[in-house]
Amino acid sequence: MSSATGARRCGDFRTGYHQEMTWFPSPRSAAFAVAGLVLLACAPLVFKAYGLALLIQIGYYGIAALGLNLVTGFSGQISLGHAAFFGFGAFFSAWLNNRFGVPVLLAIPLAGLATALVGLVFGTPAARIKGLYLAIATLAAQYILEDFFSRAAWFTGGAAGATAHPPGLAGFEIRGDTSYFYLVLVVGVLMFAFAANLMRTRAGRAMVAVRDHYLAAEIMGIALTRTRVLAFALASFYAGVAGALMGHYIGFVSTESINILLSVQMLGMIIIGGLGSIMGSLLGAAFMVLMPEAMESLFHALGSGGADKGLVYLKEISIGAVIILFLVFEPDGLAHRWRQVKAWWKLYPFSH
Repeated sequence: MSSATGARRCGDFRTGYHQEMTWFPSPRSAAFAVAGLVLLACAPLVFKAYGLALLIQIGYYGIAALGLNLVTGFSGQISLGHAAFFGFGAFFSAWLNNRFGVPVLLAIPLAGLATALVGLVFGTPAARIKGLYLAIATLAAQYILEDFFSRAAWFTGGAAGATAHPPGLAGFEIRGDTSYFYLVLVVGVLMFAFAANLMRTRAGRAMVAVRDHYLAAEIMGIALTRTRVLAFALASFYAGVAGALMGHYIGFVSTESINILLSVQMLGMIIIGGLGSIMGSLLGAAFMVLMPEAMESLFHALGSGGADKGLVYLKEISIGAVIILFLVFEPDGLAHRWRQVKAWWKLYPFSH
């Protein structure tokens, strides 16, 4: 019905391609995003040190999960070695600062670029295979880098680990959870905005096309190997930046924490949050960080003394159980559930 009749249009009308590629589907969505950022900026006024520490963990794990989602969720290449690139970024940033005196705020992006180059080394041959063979190739990258970390004492400190100094700006060190929270928030917003804009470009659409049907994508003129290698490089860059943020926040980087279990946990983040979803990467990271903390609090409330020590082991079991439950009952992750909630609220009180 035309607008001349005075009737209101209902539904979701898009009359141009530029409307399909907008960041926000409506001005209301943009307003909610801005309001969310304002609330996050006010988090130090509400949360104490413990709460800010959890938010910082969600921040750098969310960046790492977003990188894994770029290569797995958006380009369809499973990676079981993401934690190794995460650790390489942490060690490289600390090495630059300790050995050459590079400022930490400059060492963090340089660590991302160096990790991207390492990702190119492993991603170039791995991009020519797919499926189970690709998973084995990325698993080999995990163990190769783990062995490098343990043997290259000049780079990682060996078994002793490496010290990572806090970042500084204009002669002042960014110490404390409040200051570091704002650093992670700024870096996170930039990284997520870059990924959102990437999906609107030709390269981002090519990654999705390769994921959906690589033969059809190749027929349309998309270079499969170049697109897959680009996805590996971007994923490694995100992992390197996230690892550097983690290292300088904790103040210490150890080879023991960079293992295959961390890679599986990062894979669980994007499965729980939603494959192929930028927001799902952050939701999955928040879920994986907060769930063990909530379970540990519950265990301590239920038991005392030695009784709850055995229950703590259930935290690791629960992670695997949650991944299985999401694969069975909600394979599209938390992001899909959030979209359903928004659709229900948009149509409320009508059912359709």
